[in-house]
Amino acid sequence: MSQHSKANLTTQPPARSLFFFALPMIIGNLFQQFYNMADSIIVGNLVGEDALAAVGASYSFTTVFIMIAIGGGIGASVLTSQYLGAEHYKEMKSSVYTFLISFAVFSTLLAVIGFFINPTVLMLLKTPDNIMEDAVLYLQIYFAGLPFMFMYNILSANFNALGKSKIPLYLLIFSSILNIFMDLWMVGGLNLGVAGAAIATVIAQGIAAVISFVILMRMLSTYKVEEKVKRFRGDMFATGVKIAIPSIIQQSIVSIGMLLTQSAVNQFGSSALAGYSAGIRLESLCIVPMIATGNAMSTFTAQNLGAGKPERVHQGYHAAYGIIIAFGVFLIAVSQLFYKPILSVFVEQGESAVAFETGTSYFRFIGLFFSFLGFKAITDGILRGAGDIKVYMLANLINLTIRVAVAQLCSPIWGIQLIWYAVPMGWAANYLISYFWYRTGNWKKKNLL
Repeated sequence: MSQHSKANLTTQPPARSLFFFALPMIIGNLFQQFYNMADSIIVGNLVGEDALAAVGASYSFTTVFIMIAIGGGIGASVLTSQYLGAEHYKEMKSSVYTFLISFAVFSTLLAVIGFFINPTVLMLLKTPDNIMEDAVLYLQIYFAGLPFMFMYNILSANFNALGKSKIPLYLLIFSSILNIFMDLWMVGGLNLGVAGAAIATVIAQGIAAVISFVILMRMLSTYKVEEKVKRFRGDMFATGVKIAIPSIIQQSIVSIGMLLTQSAVNQFGSSALAGYSAGIRLESLCIVPMIATGNAMSTFTAQNLGAGKPERVHQGYHAAYGIIIAFGVFLIAVSQLFYKPILSVFVEQGESAVAFETGTSYFRFIGLFFSFLGFKAITDGILRGAGDIKVYMLANLINLTIRVAVAQLCSPIWGIQLIWYAVPMGWAANYLISYFWYRTGNWKKKNLL
């Protein structure tokens, strides 16, 4: 038995180890979504519909960068997980250091680019004129703090790679509560509007990132190695980039799809956009168990392949289906029975009928198909954890193409509801392609170490 417990993922019954590893990630990601939703809820209720629409217009753009961070973290952490599974602690530590340095530089460059291009992007997305000024202001503040958000997500991915999924959970609970209190103070108390919401988010993420870094460094110091550990290794960087870039592209595809889809929604006016933004926020909350289980499947796959136990991957995959189906049934019940009180958190039915109707329509429809996303997520997770990313990336590109094509080409003719239909169509196509490749078993032949 090794000095550290990667054992939960490589020795205990697959169903049990996968579920209890995924559970803190699910709870943590729920807090992440509450964290993200706080701006919309507080701004929508304390400032008004236009402010909500402004934050919503910004959301799809910021999600691109969030997904880049998540994709980079997932991709880079695959190498860390495999080294941990093989008990190569020196290389594991070098992997962590290498990617922390790399993404610190990368996120700073992205922050500068995002700060200056956001007005142009919002204009190209046909953002309504009445919310443009607030949307630009929100994004400029957001991008000033982007490195904090980026590094926090990278650090969280490293905790998960080390099998310590509870630590990001505790930090998310802390930062979420902090963000809510600061939102209430800056938006409600100081009357700073959307600017206050953005400032609160940056401060909360910054504090969480610093605390995460300190904890991770202390954790790594407990892995004793005799030889000096290099802080940056070019060979690891090159290997990690090969995994991280497709993962970044895949995660970006999701957010770019949302961005381009939103441009189709924008044509229906700011009220429809406010409702759609509320529906999207609820979707982001509801899909958390699906995405988290997929990410857990990725780490589970990487550690077990590193430990030379591919049979456990199959067992974990079958267990993951049970988790996804259980959550899918629960979410169908929630979306069909409780949509009115849930939507009312964002939009008052009496005050904004168009926004409420749009949000309700989207949430009720998409709630029937969350399992499609879950099946896609766990299958993609295996391919990602194995480092087999070509088909995985192709499947996600087809997903994007379907969603954008239907939204852009069909919604102007047959109405905004066509945008809803495109989403599960893309998920289903993605899943079928990834599942076919999983069945071939070619992913087992990848060797990253």
